[in-house]
Amino acid sequence: MPARDLYHNNVKNALIKDKWTITHDPLTLKFGKKDLYVDLGAKQLLAAQKTESKIAVEIKSFTERSDVDDL
Repeated sequence: MPARDLYHNNVKNALIKDKWTITHDPLTLKFGKKDLYVDLGAKQLLAAQKTESKIAVEIKSFTERSDVDDL
């Protein structure tokens, strides 16, 4: 399981304040024989449409050199 990012709790609290329900912390995805981890899984009920929106949130602070920091 990956380490939590510096801003993990800040992002989680912001989602909760925006009326998202945290469903997974972390969200585990299976890809063949590998397990992939996304920092948060969340859902939000859209009352007008009576449907749910679901998101996966990857949190990065880039406080140190990273393979993806140029993105």
